Amino acid sequence: MKLSRQFTVFGSAIFCVVIFSLYLMLDRGHLEHPKNHRREGSFPQGQLSILQEKIDHLERLLAENNEIISNIRDSVINLSESVKDGQRTPEVINFSQGNFSEPFATTYISVDPEDCQFASKSGSQASDVQMLDVYDLLPFDNPDGGVWKQGFDITYDEHEWDNEPLQVFVVPHSHNDPGWLKTFDDYFRDQTQHILNNMVLKLQEDKSRKFMWSEISYFSKWWDGIDSQKKDAVKRLIEDGQFEIVTGGWVMPDEASPHYFALIDQLIEGHQWLEKALGVKPKSGWAVDPFGHSPTMAYLLKRTGFSNMLIQRVHYSVKKYLATQKALEFFWRQNWDLGSNSDILCHMMPFYSYDVPHTCGPDPKICCQFDFKRLPGGSVSCPWRIPPDAIHDGNVQHRAWMILDQYRKKSKLYRTKVLLAPLGDDFRYTDGTEWDQQYQNYQKLFDYMNSHPEFHVKAQFGTLSDYFDAMRKAGNLDEKNSNSVFPVLSGDFFTYADRDHHYWSGYFTSRPFYKRLDRILESYLRAAEILYSLALVQSKKSEKMTAFPSVDHYKLLTEARRNLGLFQHHDAITGTSKDWVVVDYGTRLFHSLMNLKKIITDSAHILILKDQEAYTYNPSTPFLSMDDAQSAQDALPHKTVIKLNSQPRYLLIYNPTEQERSSVVSVYVSTPRVKVLSPSGRSVVVQLSAVWDGTAKESQEAYQASYLQSFFLFFPQQISFLAHVPPLGFGVYQLLEGLSLETVLADYNLYHDKAKVVKSYKTFNVKEIQNALDEIMLENSYMKVWFSGNSGLVEKINTKDDNKNHRVKLSFVWYGTTSNRDKSGAYLFLPDGEAKPYVFSDPPVIRVTHGKIFSEVTTFFNHLTHTVRLYKVHGLEGQSLEISNIVDIRGEYNREIAMRISSEVESHNKFYSDLNGYQIQPRRTMDKLPLQANIYPMTSMAYVQDSRIRLTLHSAQSLGVASLKSGQLEVIMDRRLMQDDNRGLGQGVHDNKITANLFRLLMEKRTGVDTKEEKSSVSYPSLRSHITSSFINHPLIPMMTYADRNIPSLLNTFSPLTSSMPCDMHMVNLRTIQSMANPGPSDEAALIIHRKGFDCRFPNTDLGLLCSTTQGKLKVHRLFNKFHVGSLIPTSLSLMHSPPDARNMSEISMSPMEINTYRIHLR
Repeated sequence: MKLSRQFTVFGSAIFCVVIFSLYLMLDRGHLEHPKNHRREGSFPQGQLSILQEKIDHLERLLAENNEIISNIRDSVINLSESVKDGQRTPEVINFSQGNFSEPFATTYISVDPEDCQFASKSGSQASDVQMLDVYDLLPFDNPDGGVWKQGFDITYDEHEWDNEPLQVFVVPHSHNDPGWLKTFDDYFRDQTQHILNNMVLKLQEDKSRKFMWSEISYFSKWWDGIDSQKKDAVKRLIEDGQFEIVTGGWVMPDEASPHYFALIDQLIEGHQWLEKALGVKPKSGWAVDPFGHSPTMAYLLKRTGFSNMLIQRVHYSVKKYLATQKALEFFWRQNWDLGSNSDILCHMMPFYSYDVPHTCGPDPKICCQFDFKRLPGGSVSCPWRIPPDAIHDGNVQHRAWMILDQYRKKSKLYRTKVLLAPLGDDFRYTDGTEWDQQYQNYQKLFDYMNSHPEFHVKAQFGTLSDYFDAMRKAGNLDEKNSNSVFPVLSGDFFTYADRDHHYWSGYFTSRPFYKRLDRILESYLRAAEILYSLALVQSKKSEKMTAFPSVDHYKLLTEARRNLGLFQHHDAITGTSKDWVVVDYGTRLFHSLMNLKKIITDSAHILILKDQEAYTYNPSTPFLSMDDAQSAQDALPHKTVIKLNSQPRYLLIYNPTEQERSSVVSVYVSTPRVKVLSPSGRSVVVQLSAVWDGTAKESQEAYQASYLQSFFLFFPQQISFLAHVPPLGFGVYQLLEGLSLETVLADYNLYHDKAKVVKSYKTFNVKEIQNALDEIMLENSYMKVWFSGNSGLVEKINTKDDNKNHRVKLSFVWYGTTSNRDKSGAYLFLPDGEAKPYVFSDPPVIRVTHGKIFSEVTTFFNHLTHTVRLYKVHGLEGQSLEISNIVDIRGEYNREIAMRISSEVESHNKFYSDLNGYQIQPRRTMDKLPLQANIYPMTSMAYVQDSRIRLTLHSAQSLGVASLKSGQLEVIMDRRLMQDDNRGLGQGVHDNKITANLFRLLMEKRTGVDTKEEKSSVSYPSLRSHITSSFINHPLIPMMTYADRNIPSLLNTFSPLTSSMPCDMHMVNLRTIQSMANPGPSDEAALIIHRKGFDCRFPNTDLGLLCSTTQGKLKVHRLFNKFHVGSLIPTSLSLMHSPPDARNMSEISMSPMEINTYRIHLR
């Protein structure tokens, strides 16, 4: 009785709030009309029409009010049920009751105060080596170090090893690039298969021989083609410790450009393949060729259960500094780690390269003489002109002393008397002769050294694990409570330079078309994985649904995982391969993109039906189609036109994010007479815009003329509306032909220097204006934005909540390349000084769109089409500017184009860029470094800030970013370079495409900032920023039913979750696990969750999000709606290891920044 009285009071209170809100909304509706009709909004003149509009507005508000009240009634019923159920989540809307509908006007995220503690404590822990401090300390000079050019002279006392002999592990390896100068398949045919075939033969000849391998993309292809006898031999070699798989990812990935989603995915793909084929679990990471190293990779390897890792390409000055400190072996700890949970033991190779001349010791002239593939008469020789000598009784003593001297000198750079000496290079050990040359000559050296006690050395072949096991033993790491001899290091190793001022910051942008395609594919792969996992469970629920092609689609899904994995390779996503190899990668990505769309539409089909018995599967007549198409691997996608008539077409809108979401959806339709109904059957406000056809671009004059003549096709039109969709679910909207009061036409102003007589543009009101010098202004309820009337570029932003003006100036600039012998290429950025402004002789054509849902300014320059869009909707979408560029520099010669944003933010020389979309790394722009050294990788965001403002540029593709002056951010968007930069590629970058890139610019007010924070080694985005990033990387996916089909009845909405996940929790993937018995899927999936670290010192009101934070707790057994969680078992990141105490659980609890994987069985 008491409970029901409480609910009556609660319900009455909410009713009062709603009535008051309605009053405020009406009042606001009265005030919200723009002051300047010419510039903003498409309101007709005259009192009558204004009155009519107010009446429409009132009707709409009343309808919304009715819906709100019915929602409240349902929520109260749900609340009473959940109280009976002992569930306390009133702030989260529950979707399981089918009462999902459009949200309230203003929403607040409820953040648990304890969830704010992490960001303020973080970064206070002490590392022995903090890379930011190292950069402050180093002079970055480059004195001649003698035989070790970039180092120093190493000396030792001969008696140092008298009591404890030097242990040397010579580790043979072959670095196989899955595509670089040849395609993956060509390398496999010509080299890789022979290396692996010889490995099986040659290791069996002598038990003391060792070899290791890392790229599973190659290994799996080879394995599929060998007989069972060979397979058994490989398994024996692994068991006997002669052959080791290291890292075991699909590739050895780049660490600057990939997103952590793809890094994890290629690790899982490799580890799952190894588990099924070999039952092998790698223990150590091996990354000798990525161009700089990210702590994100260290974290992911630690989470997969690795204890050790090895890296090589690090700035030569950093290597030298760490060598002087004997800190080349260290525990790599995450900047954000409050304890030591993220520590992983890391070995950094000390010298220039991973080839034999640079791995036995400091003198490459001597080490080269111990690369026995270079014996006289072979295909490769030593550049130092002293060839190796085959080892025989007459020279073994002298030769053994020579190499031991190198080993001893190298060991002086480390803290234990255990030495790693890799023996290999690119595509080594292809033929039997080479195996014999290396193994037989080294064995003679080992036998001689080991049999002479006065050498105080034990030398042998080893694997990476042999080395780490001995090194850990020598460093007492396996003994509990012993102080580690190794220092703790935090930070990252970008930007890499291998010599002089040769910084590898060019590849952060090279081939940007494919860097964008990579992210689009990731978004589709994640959506396909999640929908397929749910569809697979659904397909088992009725006899009719077993027709769902689960095995065929699993094969396509596996192929897509592998194609995406292959592209993470450090010569693929980096843009550093030969032209035809790039085409091969692009074709694979494109092929998988089309297959993933098929998996998404087929999975949506099975999930959205009201009646399961109505399901039929016919591959020749698909139920749904995507709203966009791409004609070739190097073409931009284009939207398909939806033909409308009086029969409704169903538009399914999928929300790939785990929070309920309101976002604008735009599709092309065949008629301007269009009506859109929401899932609840209500008419939706629609903006009708023209589809412009202004692509002819012969010259500026011809372009402007043709641009104005062929303005647009009267068919089709674009409609845009605000869709409201449940988390990971669908909203079903209906489109039909017919007049609707809710459909509002956009108005257009065209600014150009040759104003024509105004033509009649049938449907739309288009006003042509001679290039105006007065400003252009757009506004929504959060901000006003001013643009230059001359260039059409952003100049100033006014934030409405405090009515402050902020100078934010957007511009474009060109970089050239230096006139020196060494010039920019695919890897290197070697500019000819500071950037030069992008100059245009004639003012560009500017098209200004004023609409109900969005307004935008598009400027047509010679080399790019630049659009800034402002969404006029409540919530997250309206709080940042959407910036898109279509870049075309195909006619340029040795130039790079950048977008620069200048502001009044007093950031001095500090800025922040993300690493792999996972964490933020503080950066300092340094005068002592050349310009190219101050460019850093940006995977998803970069920001500048002062005590009042943070200005964040969110990116939907990986590019190079810099902040060369206070308050400035600049992004290099494309580069066209006519020459090779002498790093082995043998060509420039001149296969440029017309490339689209997408950004969001977010300005946030900071509050309660501590001055110490600016010195901190860590920083976090706000929740608003995290979710903006999530929206730009995971856009809503619209799908259409076909026009001439009988459509069975569909659900209005499909909500696989009972409510939004907590705001700081991200479902990285729900990835169906392979069956161990056959090529199809198992009935388990990998649920991968990331809890994001966030900074609370930003306002989080009015995000339009109905989620909260929960101290990292998630009740998974209550998370899914219509699906039952059969079991949930924690596992390591890539499913290799289950903790010893692993058991079925119902609630998970995670710390900030953690990424956890669980085996989940849904039914």
